[in-house]
Amino acid sequence: MKRQLGPIQLTLLGIGAVIGTGIFVLTAEAAQKSGPAMMLAFVIAAVVCGLAALAYSEIASMIPVSGSAYTYSYGVFGEVLAWVVGWALVLEYAIGATAVCVGWSGYVNGLLNSGVFGLVEPGTLSLPAWLQTGYFSGGGFNLLAFLIGIGVTWLLVIGTSKSARVNAVLVAIKIVALVAFIALALPAVQSTNLTPFMPVGWGNPTGGVGVLGAAASIFFAYVGFDAVSTAAEETKNPNRNIPIGLIGALAVCTIFYLLVGYGAAGSVGAQPLMDAAGTVLDPGTPAMAAACALPENAQALVCSNEPLAHVIRVLGFPKIGNLIALAAVVALPSVILMMMFGQTRVFFTMSRDGLLPEALSKVHSRFHTPHVITYLTGIVVSICAALFPVGKLADTSNSGTLLAFAMVSIGVLVLRKTQPDRPRPFRTPLAWIVCPLAVAGCLLLFVNLSMTAKLVFAAWAVLGLILYRVYGYKRSHLAREAAQ
Repeated sequence: MKRQLGPIQLTLLGIGAVIGTGIFVLTAEAAQKSGPAMMLAFVIAAVVCGLAALAYSEIASMIPVSGSAYTYSYGVFGEVLAWVVGWALVLEYAIGATAVCVGWSGYVNGLLNSGVFGLVEPGTLSLPAWLQTGYFSGGGFNLLAFLIGIGVTWLLVIGTSKSARVNAVLVAIKIVALVAFIALALPAVQSTNLTPFMPVGWGNPTGGVGVLGAAASIFFAYVGFDAVSTAAEETKNPNRNIPIGLIGALAVCTIFYLLVGYGAAGSVGAQPLMDAAGTVLDPGTPAMAAACALPENAQALVCSNEPLAHVIRVLGFPKIGNLIALAAVVALPSVILMMMFGQTRVFFTMSRDGLLPEALSKVHSRFHTPHVITYLTGIVVSICAALFPVGKLADTSNSGTLLAFAMVSIGVLVLRKTQPDRPRPFRTPLAWIVCPLAVAGCLLLFVNLSMTAKLVFAAWAVLGLILYRVYGYKRSHLAREAAQ
């Protein structure tokens, strides 16, 4: 594929992939799990991602080809573990894109329900209730989530360079929206809104609540920076530009997240809702929906499907709140774009290696993009987005991401031992400290995911191993070479 992406485009692609549903939507879920201490959750997730980013930068500069953690694992651990990682990346990219589609639809439905800036009577443009949420969220078919998935699929098929230019504009819109939020929310911060700071404590591995439970969920807010490395074959001077894009994107996003989290919790409060027994309600459940329906909880941050716009409206700036909502509507598709971009490039590489049917790696004669796998990915993402709730999707996506991050970190250490003299345009500083800490951080967050996410991950892994044994084990390029 044509090399056409430079360091600025890569950094913007990374920011575009990171800033999205995690901060625009999942802030409310993090608040419900940990209260104002969600700020600590942002820090914990950022530290784990930062450590993993350093590992990614070294190994991406050494193996500058498409495929992200799958390719790196293939080069270090061999085919079997590479398949496991590649299969887990489906959870990261495809399910991640699905979650963003659902988050986007929440903002659009919010604008339609409110009358679109007062242009019409509230409710006039609203979709039927059963078309606003998915079947597993208590609705029917999330029409808008389905349609945005189809739209992004088309954009990806017509070409990477067009996608990158569109993404640059969308990134700018998101940055402006977050700056406006910070400028209005920070002056309104009151210490009383931050008390109690840790109403749920640190949490426990089975409950998925507390600071660690929130960190495991809000980790999704940082997922996507590694999608930069999947564009290696379309990057000019990848040995230099991939590390710049990875670290630059993560640094910018971390600063924004900390300011946004502090502004949201400090300005309007972020206390979680409890049941009669004093137990934190699980976000996305009927019990949580019933609690949010009570009049006294109508203004609660944890009940909002559009938390950043909600905060600004509560502070007395309804027009600016609506503009922030509009910015999310316009800009969130860039996250879907990069998530799906990453997924298609992973599948593309796995197909070239023979682990998936070769037809999936066909490149369009006119657009020079892997159109077959892009269409297939887009259809699956769109259908899933129409059916499932955003919070559960985000947790499931995190499970695959954490495995990929851990494997890349281990891979850096393996290569330091097995190929110490190999050129490394970027070297992870203090690798024998940074990489083990990255692995430990990934494990900590994984065990604090919801039980549902961990069960889905286990079932997905078993399915992947069965598929590999039935298809990839016999048809991969390595298997063919061994047979000869």
